[in-house]
Amino acid sequence: MAVVSTPDRSTESAGLALIVAGVVLLAMLTLYLVGFDQGAVSRTGMYMHELMHDGRHLLGLPCH
Repeated sequence: MAVVSTPDRSTESAGLALIVAGVVLLAMLTLYLVGFDQGAVSRTGMYMHELMHDGRHLLGLPCH
């Protein structure tokens, strides 16, 4: 007689959900900083705007 054991995958799916949520949050933060910050969060005036200028054009976001 063989004993068959199936592993509990609930912790794997919870870990994967946390990783996905972290990646989505990081992506949204990056999109905000590149596209819309204009110095509001970075408190550097136009430094962030100028640093991310080409990224705005690449993503098709208006900046002029």
